[in-house]
Parts: sequence; C-alpha cells; structure tokens
Amino acid sequence: MSRPVADETRHPTLEALLSRPYPAVMGVLNITPDSFSDGGQFMTPDRALAQARRMIAEGADIIDIGAESTRPYGSQPVSHDEEMRRLKPVLAAVVALGAPISIDSMKSSIVEWALENGVAIANDVWGLQRDPDMARVVAAHNAPVIVMHNRDKPDDTLDIMRDIVEFFERSLKIAAKAGIPAGHIVLDPGIGFGKTPEQSMVVLARLNELQTLGFPILVGASRKRFINTVVQSEPQERLGGSLAAHLIAARSGARIIRTHDVADTVQALRVAHAIESTTVGMTGP
Repeated sequence: MSRPVADETRHPTLEALLSRPYPAVMGVLNITPDSFSDGGQFMTPDRALAQARRMIAEGADIIDIGAESTRPYGSQPVSHDEEMRRLKPVLAAVVALGAPISIDSMKSSIVEWALENGVAIANDVWGLQRDPDMARVVAAHNAPVIVMHNRDKPDDTLDIMRDIVEFFERSLKIAAKAGIPAGHIVLDPGIGFGKTPEQSMVVLARLNELQTLGFPILVGASRKRFINTVVQSEPQERLGGSLAAHLIAARSGARIIRTHDVADTVQALRVAHAIESTTVGMTGP
C-alpha cells in the first residue's frame, strides 16, 4: 500500500493547533528521574501538575507528558509497569486542565491506555517503526500521531536529509497500511536523535526540504547537545541557542515547537511573527 498523501482534511485537534499564523508550542513535562535537562524535577504528582499549570499559563498549546526518558545518550529502558506507575497519579489531573495532551511513549500499551484516558495525541520517537502494534493503536483511537525520525546511533557518513526522508517514507507506508489518515500525521525530524551535532544543525538549516512531503513539521531543539558544540553550556544554560534554533525552524515552516522553556519560546515566536507581518508602509531615508 502506498503512503498516505497529505490533504486538507486534518484531525480537529491538529486543525485547531495549526490554524494560527505562528507555530503552536508544546511544553515538555518529563515525569522521569533521568531526562537530560530536567530529570527528577517533576517526579511527584504535585510538582508535575504545578508544572503543567505553569506551562499552560505561559501559553503552551499542548502538554507533552512522558514517563520514560528518550534522551539519545545513556537513557535506561523502563518497564511497562514502571512507566504506568509514574503516569497514573498524574495523567488524569493534567488532562483535566483542558489543554490537549500528547503522550511521549515508545510502548503501544502505554499509548493505548493514555488515549483511553483523555490524551489527545500519540508522540512516537520511533515513528511507528519500533513497536509493531503502535500504528494499529493510533488508528483504532482515531488519534493524531507525531512520527519522529530516529536511529540507534549516529553515522556521520550519512546524507542525513535523505535518511530522514527515507525513514518517513517507511513510516508513512506503515501508517497507510494501518488506516491512519494523512490528516492525522505530524512529522518530527528528531533533532539530536541518532544524529551528530553537525547533522542536527544540517537538519535545521535544510528543514524547508521536508515541506515537499506535505505534512506539518514539529521541531524540538530545546536545550539539545548541538548547542553546546557552538557555545559551551549546560542544558539549563541553552535558552538562547534553543530560541535561535526554534526561530529558524519556524521561518522554515515548522508548525509546532516542542520546548522546556514555554514563556520565552511563546514570546520569541509571537514577536518574530509580529515583526515579519508588519506592513512596510514607509519609505526609508
């Protein structure tokens, strides 16, 4: 079966998020002890809920909740039971806040439970290619899905843009076979995942090439390691680099930005849009 072809019929949740003139902002909520920049900060239900409230107040359009670290370097696999143990005390209260929630999980069993409990969007960092039941679960729940490019390890000999396109072609064929409509799919090139820092920057520089696939693009460059190769910095010191990457991504067509720093990202995106939208009605000197 051929891959789905993007059309004008989007899932209502995605339509609402993508209808505005500037990108939607996805706030990261990691209920993990080992995420690369905020591991352990939001492990208790009270802290997780407070952070979700804060991000919504700061302008987050989506809350992306994850209970297993998917950081590219050194994350430890988590069992289904442990992932559920972390999510169960938190998920219902976060869903009740009213913003669309995405579930960041590699396990179809976790995604299925989350979708049955009010989560709106599946976010699969292996693009429907790691868990053989993921596409079926997404299709059965008629849910939008974020399909991310990933690799087990970086290869600096690759044409990374070609690799991303070929990966997405495989994911889109899986989606079509499972019956996931094209209008339910968002593509994420996976900044920092299975890529060298240089390749991550290449992807950001050439992001507009992915527009030819015809699907909305999500970019999550927040606090990623490539920033450290330009200006030495710890993850919590990479706000400037994150904003620079996300503004470039927005200019190149990204429609959703995933970030740890919601207030600053919302301000940067909206001010950039306002400046670019200003009609030049005066002739300079």
